[in-house]
Amino acid sequence: MPAPIEAKVFADKNTVAVARALLGKLLVRARPDGAVERHRIVEVEAYHGERDRACHASRGRTPRTEVMFGPAGVWYVYLCYGVHELLNLVTGPEGHPAAVLIRGLETVSGPGRLTRHLGIDRSFNARPATPATGLWLEEDDVRVRPRDVVATPRIGVDYAGPTWAAKKWRFVISTTSSTVIASRPASRRRTRT
Repeated sequence: MPAPIEAKVFADKNTVAVARALLGKLLVRARPDGAVERHRIVEVEAYHGERDRACHASRGRTPRTEVMFGPAGVWYVYLCYGVHELLNLVTGPEGHPAAVLIRGLETVSGPGRLTRHLGIDRSFNARPATPATGLWLEEDDVRVRPRDVVATPRIGVDYAGPTWAAKKWRFVISTTSSTVIASRPASRRRTRT
């Protein structure tokens, strides 16, 4: 069984680098009934600090964004448009508000569908990404090659202005990539503990 990825991994690197590195990793959800699901991450977006006009922290430290200023390796879950709860991983050093939005898995496309599918809500906000909380990340035997990653502008951030909206900080594993297709599907590995 793969070991959980430790929080220090997310504290030592630039958020954009962490976002790219999360592609191919496993998002693991332990359900209340004891079932454990592993899903491969295939789409992410980086939000890097107060200067990033697309980042929630660009408006300063608020009750909502407080978790982003804390330690890396903690979940930031917020309600979007009053409908969708979105899952982010806090990154970077403490005091530097940054996070990676997990937008898609092999089996689920879209950040709102992802949280609904996995039963993730705001009760996970500010919880560490560890097995004790029921939601964590793991390494797997898949290595995503740089040529299999497509970088595009982030989705739905036109409000951030032309410079920040154009940043190619959304990373997706190409649908033509054999990297994920050739590996055993993570989403089918469901166990009971």
